[in-house]
Amino acid sequence: MEVSGRVKVINPEQQVSGSFKKREIVVTTEEQYPQHIMIEFTQDKCDLLNNYRPGDQVKVSINLRGREWVNPQGETRYFNSIQGWRIEKMGAEAPAAYQGQTPPPTFPPAANFTEEDHDDLPF
Repeated sequence: MEVSGRVKVINPEQQVSGSFKKREIVVTTEEQYPQHIMIEFTQDKCDLLNNYRPGDQVKVSINLRGREWVNPQGETRYFNSIQGWRIEKMGAEAPAAYQGQTPPPTFPPAANFTEEDHDDLPF
C-alpha cells in the first residue's frame, strides 16, 4: 500500500528499548478532505527519513500491522499501526527512480543518422 502527500512533521528518533528504535512522520494527503497520517519507521528504516523536510511531496510505501493485547484484568484490546518501509520524493525536486543514486548517463542524439541505417538489425 502507499500513502502520498506532503510531509507535515518528522519526529526525532526514539530509542524505545535497548534493541528497538522508531521514528514517526506525519503525511498530509492532498484530497478534498485531507488526512494527517502518522507513519512509523522502525530499526534501520529510521535513517530513510534523514533527507526529508516538512513541506516535501512524498510517496510512502506502508504495511498495516495489528496486534492483540490482554491486560492484567483479562480484557482483550486491539491496536493498529502503520509502518513505513520506503519513502520517495515526488514532483520536480528529484526523480524517484534515482533518489540517493547516480542517474544513468545521458547521450546526445546521433547526428549522422541516415535513412539506410535504420534497418541494420538481423530480425
